[in-house]
Amino acid sequence: MEFTTGGRLEVRITAADTGKRVSVRRLSSSGTPGSRFTDTVGVLTSWDNGVLSITRKSGETVLVDETALVAGKVVPAAPARRRGPAASFAELAPVLARAWQPVESEPLGGWTLRAAAGFTRRANSALPLGDPGLPLPDALTRVRDWYAARGLPGYVQTATGAEGTQEVLCADLERAGWQREVSAEVRIAALAPIGDVAADVSPVHLERGVDEAWLSRYQRSVDPGEHVLKVLGSGPSVWFASVPDEGAVPAAIGRCVVDGRWAGFMAVEVDPARRRSGLATAVMAALARRALDEGASAAWLQVEADNEGARALYDGLGFTTHHGYHHFRAPSGPVADAG
Repeated sequence: MEFTTGGRLEVRITAADTGKRVSVRRLSSSGTPGSRFTDTVGVLTSWDNGVLSITRKSGETVLVDETALVAGKVVPAAPARRRGPAASFAELAPVLARAWQPVESEPLGGWTLRAAAGFTRRANSALPLGDPGLPLPDALTRVRDWYAARGLPGYVQTATGAEGTQEVLCADLERAGWQREVSAEVRIAALAPIGDVAADVSPVHLERGVDEAWLSRYQRSVDPGEHVLKVLGSGPSVWFASVPDEGAVPAAIGRCVVDGRWAGFMAVEVDPARRRSGLATAVMAALARRALDEGASAAWLQVEADNEGARALYDGLGFTTHHGYHHFRAPSGPVADAG
């Protein structure tokens, strides 16, 4: 990582670069032999009272005392991936939202307040894809009040790690006392190779709706009421897959939402006794073929960072990380100043 001009380390960033992607080098405080410097790359989200706040691609915030800063510069966005479809955050974000539509929603400027009786954070969080039309502290108060009126905790869904994502908003939420509860990755891939995968398993059944058998395998809802069925059935073109088993409960299930060139995969679940037998791959391949028939060419999915089995499966199918997404929960006490 090059920080020098004429062989001298230089700090070439100021507080005016807030909101830009930067690379900084600081004196290390780890005490590890040979580790004199520590490098950090991310979005500069604030530079106040002698402390820089930098949000990494993962959503992690790093605080750097300016007295320890030995070099720094603005850097361009990360280079595009060498495989998979080209996609911007601005294109992907609405596609992801349409795959988990809430039971009710209300605009707040360029934000959308979404609720579905608590079923999935994605359908029960504010989606900030623009300016809320209010100062941020007022917008966050509105979010808290709107969800409290429905007996729900206030959540804001954010994204990091791609051009146009919301590192500054994440930092503002943290300063206001909102807690990052869940982080995951959005991954994308070319769709055709997934559909070409051959799996030596029982036939995969595809349906437009869910039945009791499909729901009995689905682990995200113990009591699937009408709100669950509405969210699961939402989207431009929705397909449900299942692999029959000897009993009433399918051996594997999956859900796919086709939306223009995108096919989103979710709810891929397998009987624990049948894992690593190709069932998840078979479900995704069958859904991919149907999506290809409808004109889709690109795939996306969301996976939590600690789901090692799913991550290994998706790596093998060609998925690469596009950006991270996070859910911030409102504090239970008084709202802090987010400014």
